[in-house]
Amino acid sequence: MTNELAERIRSILSEDPNVGEIRMFGGVCFTLNGNMLVGSMNRGDLLVRVGTEREADALARPGAARMAFTGREMKGFVVVANEAVAEDDALGGWIALATDYVGPLPQKVKAAKPAKPAKARRARAG
Repeated sequence: MTNELAERIRSILSEDPNVGEIRMFGGVCFTLNGNMLVGSMNRGDLLVRVGTEREADALARPGAARMAFTGREMKGFVVVANEAVAEDDALGGWIALATDYVGPLPQKVKAAKPAKPAKARRARAG
């Protein structure tokens, strides 16, 4: 299920050169300019970043619930049941809602990882 949803998301976002993918939450997360946008969860549900201002409206939509990962609720994120995004129009609507919030955010730049000391590298290699 996760792969099917990820493929559907990928086909909708394929034209945007600013979209990336990372493994997260047991599925595939799609980013826009380095910021989390949407993702396919390990059970086939859709994760959507809507922001706190739009969260109440998003939660009023069919199949939506607040994101809770490892028992903690994540404000500004909702999970949408797979059945509620079975149609491409519904999936596209959720992606558009996420894009409205994430699109204006500043580009997220990954910080360079500091180099490990030579002593630690030798210990692992040996």
